[in-house]
Amino acid sequence: MIYITGDTHIPVDIQKFSAKRFPEQKELTKSDYVIICGDFGGVWDGSNEEKYWIKWLKSKNFTTLFVDGNHENFEMLYGLPTVEFGDSLVHRVDDGIYHLIRGMAYNIDGKKFFIFGGASSHDREHRTEGKNWWKHEMPSQKEYSDAENTLKKNDFKFDYVITHSAPTSVQEKIAPTYEVNELTEFLEKTKSDVVCKEWFFGHYHKDVKVDQRFTAVFDKIYKV
Repeated sequence: MIYITGDTHIPVDIQKFSAKRFPEQKELTKSDYVIICGDFGGVWDGSNEEKYWIKWLKSKNFTTLFVDGNHENFEMLYGLPTVEFGDSLVHRVDDGIYHLIRGMAYNIDGKKFFIFGGASSHDREHRTEGKNWWKHEMPSQKEYSDAENTLKKNDFKFDYVITHSAPTSVQEKIAPTYEVNELTEFLEKTKSDVVCKEWFFGHYHKDVKVDQRFTAVFDKIYKV
């Protein structure tokens, strides 16, 4: 089985995975997956608190997958070892905890996913580069190019799309004060080209079924 949820901001919002709030996990195994739509926050500073939560997550009866958001330590995240997963590559945080890389396509439990993380921090003026903000929160030109190649290689057909940010037109419906930028416009173009069952995204700290295709996720954990 595959479940999808929103930002965890370890340690702030990780309690959504407690047995009380996510009782379905009792029936899961490591062959089942929970996908976090960005702002994982568990690769941040290597502190004892961070290590505690990674160990806690590792002990769960499911495999954790996450897309990067904007509040990640990208120097640490992109320095992690890569391993094969789902017919592609992931960054390994620990056994059963993996980062899904921007622009990649993954075969997860027989379903095809297109992944594209990142977002622009609306609070970046209050953050310090290299300490709690990294410019790699926004994709590079190579990542856009890699994503385009992946889309074409798969004939723009996927079961699901997972991102952190939303396409411009979707963002304007649920968070009109957020900025339009190169990433939201890239996703807007992708929205027009891609055929998929559903598209899930985080970032906006809302659980909203925007329409039949787009869903903003945060606290809720959706089974797909």
